[in-house]
Amino acid sequence: MSLKNKLKNNELTIGSWIMIGNTMSVEVMALAGFEWLVVDTEHTSIDLKTIQDLIATIQSSGIKALVRVSKNEEVIIKKVLDMGADGIIVPMVNSKEDALQAVEFAKYPPIGKRGVGLYRASKYGTGFEEYKKWVEEELVIIAQIEHIDAINNINEIISVEGIDGTIIGPYDLSGSIGHPGEFERDDVKDAVQTVLDSCKKNNIPSGFHVVDTDPSKLQEKIEQGCTFLAYGIDYFFMRDLAIKGMETIKKGLKS
Repeated sequence: MSLKNKLKNNELTIGSWIMIGNTMSVEVMALAGFEWLVVDTEHTSIDLKTIQDLIATIQSSGIKALVRVSKNEEVIIKKVLDMGADGIIVPMVNSKEDALQAVEFAKYPPIGKRGVGLYRASKYGTGFEEYKKWVEEELVIIAQIEHIDAINNINEIISVEGIDGTIIGPYDLSGSIGHPGEFERDDVKDAVQTVLDSCKKNNIPSGFHVVDTDPSKLQEKIEQGCTFLAYGIDYFFMRDLAIKGMETIKKGLKS
């Protein structure tokens, strides 16, 4: 089943986050069995050429390549889709207008206003009609919910046709309330629950980026009803295992 259909059916799907701009890192992450990987271009130094290389590498591993674009902006959305991304995650979608804009930038007329670029996605122009059909049937657009304004407008955001799901950015969401990283505060928990409740009521996939590599943290979100889940970050897995291993080695040397 395609990622688009899993989202339509609100079925659980788990991916991860790529912040290391290296194709070997992507190949290693693909071995874990994720269904999709997100190339982060908002908070990294990954350039456009590397984005295309990473998209191709992810897809060659048989999984979906999503891109978290740097902003809700026409040119960057158009470029990563022309490169062949299977979908986009759009940051700071705080209103219905923001959601409509994201869809317009990603879809061709008459639905949107995306310009036509005969590049990798359309097999360099040889398969444009096929790609145009694919955009309508398979392209994934995820609205990132990461500000208190988005919480207040969540019903309007998820009502926009073309938005396939949401994903909560917990750090920025808590920051918009004035307490970045303080996820256990009642007001932060309430904000998250508002999104989960709204998505459940409207049968829209609710997502969450669980940056912690502890699998139990992901399980908590599954139990809360999240179905579009990003687990960890590429270098978090490397970091955590290296630190844990060295701590164990050092303890053994002292004993």
